[in-house]
Amino acid sequence: MNRDEIIEKINGFLVDEFEVEPEVIEPEANLKETLDLDSLDYVDLVVEIESNFGFKVNPEDFVGINTFQDFYDYVIQKAEAA
Repeated sequence: MNRDEIIEKINGFLVDEFEVEPEVIEPEANLKETLDLDSLDYVDLVVEIESNFGFKVNPEDFVGINTFQDFYDYVIQKAEAA
């Protein structure tokens, strides 16, 4: 799976699972604010990542993730290493 396919897959499950409009998903947009994430939403997000990309997510990995681009980069790096 290449970078564009990973980003497309991420955006697809964000739209489906978090009921956000595709137009608001921009690389520099704030992930937490745009998706209106609370602590339970983060659990759902971890489950989506693990089931879609097949790697284990550590909660502390989210500390440095602020934007969608940060999130994409994290998933791409982990998916390539898996």
